[in-house]
Amino acid sequence: MGWENEHNMSRRTFISGMAGATGSVAGSAGVTAQTQGGGGSIDYGGWLDDVGYWDEQTADRTGQQAVTIAVGGDPNSGLSFDPVAVHIDSGTSVTWEWTGQGGAHNVVAEDGSFNSGSPVAQAGTTFTRTFDADGITNYYCEPHQSQGMKGAIAVGSVPREAAVQQETDPEDLGVPFQPHYVGISALLTMCATLIFTFYLLKYGESPHTKGGSRR
Repeated sequence: MGWENEHNMSRRTFISGMAGATGSVAGSAGVTAQTQGGGGSIDYGGWLDDVGYWDEQTADRTGQQAVTIAVGGDPNSGLSFDPVAVHIDSGTSVTWEWTGQGGAHNVVAEDGSFNSGSPVAQAGTTFTRTFDADGITNYYCEPHQSQGMKGAIAVGSVPREAAVQQETDPEDLGVPFQPHYVGISALLTMCATLIFTFYLLKYGESPHTKGGSRR
């Protein structure tokens, strides 16, 4: 009876240890299946989709009380706002400043909330507006809207696109792909060993070994 209890305890201890080791290996192997993705980029509702020179990045100007945007910036041969999209805090003043490049421009809100007036080409011209409410304001240059001269102001807490979930390639983790096959093989071998050992501990020695099974 004592031997059986000791036998059962040894079996449970061994199985627990093996299960823990197997779980650790499986957890390590699971690193290759992790996904990447953050909180998602700001959603402009497709407004900037046809702005071919935009790099899809929103300039972070939060924490600043005053922000300047170039009218007639370098991208798109002067037919652009630079930066195209900015993220600011509520209460921040935005000043558009003409560079003198790309011809005559103006700044017009898509929703009609502001308009700088007739297009002008003179460098140093400015137009300022303070944004007090959270949300997104899309705007454009009337003469060059069809040529992609558009912009957006994101204020405070704004909608964001769903984070992109992307499986990580083992190569991107800095580990050659072949060692992952080795790890999988090791895991399968450990599982097979666990099953075989469990069988031996449950049923004792093989009847073909010396002394037969212990009962």
